This record gives sequence, C-alpha cells and structure tokens, in this order.
Amino acid sequence: MTQRWRQASGAAVLAAGLLLGAGATGCSGRGVAAEDARAADDPVRTLRQAPDALLQAGTSQTRTSMEMAAGGTRVTIRGEGAYDFRAQRGQLTVILPQDPAGTSEHPPIVELLAPGALFMKNRGAGVPADKWVRVATATLSDGNLVTGGATDPFAAAEVLRGTRTATYVGRTEVAGVAVRHYRGTADLAVAADAASAAGEGALRAAAKGFATPDVPFDVYLDDADRVRKLRQSFAFVNARRKGTVEVFSTTLLYAFGTPVTVTLPRAGDIYTGRVAEG
Repeated sequence: MTQRWRQASGAAVLAAGLLLGAGATGCSGRGVAAEDARAADDPVRTLRQAPDALLQAGTSQTRTSMEMAAGGTRVTIRGEGAYDFRAQRGQLTVILPQDPAGTSEHPPIVELLAPGALFMKNRGAGVPADKWVRVATATLSDGNLVTGGATDPFAAAEVLRGTRTATYVGRTEVAGVAVRHYRGTADLAVAADAASAAGEGALRAAAKGFATPDVPFDVYLDDADRVRKLRQSFAFVNARRKGTVEVFSTTLLYAFGTPVTVTLPRAGDIYTGRVAEG
C-alpha cells in the first residue's frame, strides 16, 4: 500500500488532508487543607504513575476533542467511544467540523486504536466506503497523538510518564466527580523511555517529529489517581505558513469498568491502494 503521510503540517490532519482540530468548578470541605498538602507532596511522581492507575481500572468510556486555529478560524474535531487500557485497544467515532452552512461535509470516521496501529473507516481520499485504512503509528511524525483527529487515550496518559515539572493547582470537579488538578510540562523523549513496549515507538516518533518534545498539560485525577480529564498542547512546524502551530487535545475518561470489545478488521477488509492527499 502506498501512503504518504505528511510530516510538519500533515501531523495535524487525518494524514491526508482532514482538518484537525471542560470545565470545572471549585469545592470545599473539611480536610481539604490536609488533602491539598498530600496532593502537593510530589506531583511529578504522582503524574508519572497515573497511567498505571488506568491499567488497574481496565477500561473506560472516553470523549475527545482536538482544536487548532486554521486561517483565523478555530476548528474542533470531536470523538466518542470506549477504550481497553490493558489491551491498548479502543474504538472512536470521530466527527469532523461542519461547513459554514451548518452541515457536515464528511460522514463520521470510525477509528480503531491498537498497539502500533490506527485503523480508519469512512476515511475518504479515494478509499472505498466499505474498506479500512491501516496506519503504523510509529511511522507517523506525531506518533498518532494528533494525526487521527483524536489522541489515543492511553498514549495521552503515557505522555505523563515524561512529566518534568508539575504543580498542584487545587481541588475541583469534572463531570460531578471530585478531582485534583495538576499543571505541568512533559518531555516526549522521557515519556518514550518509560512507556509500555506497545507505546514506546509512537512516543519516540512524536518526540522527533514535533517542533518541540515539550508538552504543556493540565490533568485532573480522581481519588483513585485515575485520569479523568487531560488537556495537552502539541506544537508542530507548519511548512506552508512557516511557523509553529499549536494543537490542543482534550481527553475525558469516565464509566471505568465498562465492557469494551474491539474487533480489528480482517486482512481482506483493509484497503491496499493509494490514499489521496488533499
């Protein structure tokens, strides 16, 4: 299969031209000061261990969004689905932005996430509607942190293994769940060194492919240290505009323990022709 996946600006699209792309309230109560002191004790270590709490949780449902400014307009791509952290498999339905008239120009894209691979259906770009496209994530210059229009939830969490600096912001809520808010910066190269065997290659590709390996983030952990919300900023070089562009990825995790079954496509269902660039 012949595929040309853009580097630089192409890291921010669905590999061949798909445009890329939560609020919280305060809380108070007895024991908050003591809880704050414990949370602030060693935030770097806490965040580096956060992916392990997801492995213990096993599965969850997820919502994602990816935002970028394009031509003076902020564009957002949204996704929703479920993820198995132990198998590192998930399924997302990704909704592309509407056109100015308020209608969708592209049907939802179904994405299957698996160790080392991204499968997409309704990809467009000359791919038959009943076929899947398979992409090896380690070959993407962003490691599929932004290419698919939705960041792989466990890959997003494993970026936290590279946390270099972090501060505890305070207690708040996400979707009615009490959480601890941390803010910091992770290093993709450090994250790759500490990542799972399945995730190392993609993170190492991202560390080399982005404009900088530094990833600023805000993360919200529940009382079991599970990621409930993670917002990250990825920077890539836009060759056309000759500048650096930021892509903001937000991952929400909820309904832990939800049964998740991901069936990967059969070889005969995978498109082997050329994917058009657009």
